[in-house]
Amino acid sequence: MRLAESEDELEQLQTDGDSESDSSRSSLDEDYTWEGRRTCRKKVNNATTPKNRSSTRNSRKRLFNPGRNTQSRKRQRRDLGPDKDGDDGDRWRNIDEEDAEPPQARFRPQRDVGPQLNRTASYTPLELFQLFFTTTVIDTLVRNTNTYGEKKCQSQRESWVPVTAADMYSYICLVLYMGIVPLKTLKEFWRGSTLFSLPFPASVMPCRRFLAISRSLHMNDPAKEAANDQKKGTLGYDRLFKIKPLYEQILEACHTHFHPHQHISIDERMVASKARFGFKQYSRNKPTKWGFKLYVLADSICGYTLNFFVYVGKDGEPTGKGISYDAVMRLLNIPFLGKGYKLYVDNFYTSPALFLDLLKRKIWACGTIRSNIAGYPKEKNNMPDKTPRGTIRWIRKGDLLFVKWFDTREVTMCTTMHKAYSNDMAKRKVKNKDGQWTVKHVPIPGCVKDYNKHMGGVDLSDALIGYYNVLHKTQRWYKTLFYHFVDIATVNAFILHKEMCKMQNRPTGTQKLFREKLILSLAQIVPPSSSSDAVNRATAGRRSCVVCKRKSPVYCSTCHKTLCFTTLRNCYSKWHRSNNICV
Repeated sequence: MRLAESEDELEQLQTDGDSESDSSRSSLDEDYTWEGRRTCRKKVNNATTPKNRSSTRNSRKRLFNPGRNTQSRKRQRRDLGPDKDGDDGDRWRNIDEEDAEPPQARFRPQRDVGPQLNRTASYTPLELFQLFFTTTVIDTLVRNTNTYGEKKCQSQRESWVPVTAADMYSYICLVLYMGIVPLKTLKEFWRGSTLFSLPFPASVMPCRRFLAISRSLHMNDPAKEAANDQKKGTLGYDRLFKIKPLYEQILEACHTHFHPHQHISIDERMVASKARFGFKQYSRNKPTKWGFKLYVLADSICGYTLNFFVYVGKDGEPTGKGISYDAVMRLLNIPFLGKGYKLYVDNFYTSPALFLDLLKRKIWACGTIRSNIAGYPKEKNNMPDKTPRGTIRWIRKGDLLFVKWFDTREVTMCTTMHKAYSNDMAKRKVKNKDGQWTVKHVPIPGCVKDYNKHMGGVDLSDALIGYYNVLHKTQRWYKTLFYHFVDIATVNAFILHKEMCKMQNRPTGTQKLFREKLILSLAQIVPPSSSSDAVNRATAGRRSCVVCKRKSPVYCSTCHKTLCFTTLRNCYSKWHRSNNICV
């Protein structure tokens, strides 16, 4: 660079520099056209037009300088607000901005809400339970259990005593009794020691008889099960074929005898099982980690199980919109539902596509939502780390309202039935600067308040089942589901009992009292067996007599002893007299 030697020469150099900068600015204005206030689009120049290198270099500096120009553009955007072409609703708003009230649901059920029974009649616990375990259900269980028991005993060279309907009721009676009085093993219920003195099980059914029914319990025809097993690996194979008849009959009873209130909820339920089966599921957020996963639709007010299905894998996804979408649509596909229902779900199910499709069916929905799901607003509004408790941000996209609420952490909701804020307040205990706990009222969105109130329908049903769970340890997966179906029927019968008592202004009583009455009623279907009713039956193999040690086919079902009973030897009477047992 050459320095000026005189004042005239210095003035000449300054003039040349100004002209060069002016030409650079004009070149920049010619090369770029500014569109709006945010972006610029480069002009398409003639290929024969020469380019000014210095102007191009200066323009790059002006366009991509990460310092002053970027910061000035951000300030300009804040000052100017949204784009001219953008929608003013496409931004997160705060609590001071008013939201429009969405159309409210008009509740129009197709039946009267509550039990679908004679509301002036009085029903016993047994009559309510038999709404689910009807005579048809019992006859199906008896027929299939006898078929499998005979087949199993033939292979083991044993005789099978046919099960009657009374035996099946007695078996279910003891299953319910074991849920109230839990012991470590089944045989302990029939022990005669001082520590385990429980006369009730022995008065209903002998231990060997109970265990025999448990081993042979079947819900479907064994011949049809064998035909279904041959279809493994094909589309015609049904994984739930073993439980199909009882499964369908229990579902039909759940639909028929109760109509839900306006608020309903959907959630998963885990049924514990250590059996080996191909559709065992793991849920890390549930108290029961391993077992069967059931998707359940329940009444949010009373916890009545309206509909459910057992999840067997991803094979049955007809819509291609995901497991959660298909689960909700399948559970809501029940007869006589009506319109105007309000559904509550968690973030596993919530999606804008699902909520809009439900709205077309006149079902309003509300639930927590994940921020990475399709349809979630792309406008970012991350709350700072020290956001005050009760801060609300919201954005409306047509019929969908997205709400962010900061409590102890950030909660994100999606709803089609609420407005952003309705002046609701929530009580929270917070520490002041002195370390003292004080009660503070913070704003809370209406969707969060209603979600906390009505989302617990399935949890309430799970709690009622868990108090007196009848699950037994078994290596057969279908037996685990049989016990769970007994739980569902018992809890739903108890809820029907409570609802009927409310309508008739009668005292409800507890679930334990209801179960006790049900157990006694089931046991009284057949009078308790006495020792004089014990019938000697021959075993398939000959065993040693406890008196003379000779082989005998006679076995006392009451005493569980093998005894001789022939014209030459009457060890049967001899042993009973020596033990002061009347025969």
